[in-house]
Amino acid sequence: MKKVLSILLLAVVGASLGACNTIAGAGKDIERAGETIQGAAKR
Repeated sequence: MKKVLSILLLAVVGASLGACNTIAGAGKDIERAGETIQGAAKR
């Protein structure tokens, strides 16, 4: 039983870390898009 819980816990932690990287990447993409729009508006 402990082995199954350990594997499940590792899977959850791994998925959480992967999600953080994905969200951070999406945030950077949105920031760049916003900067591009600001640059176009200033012209």
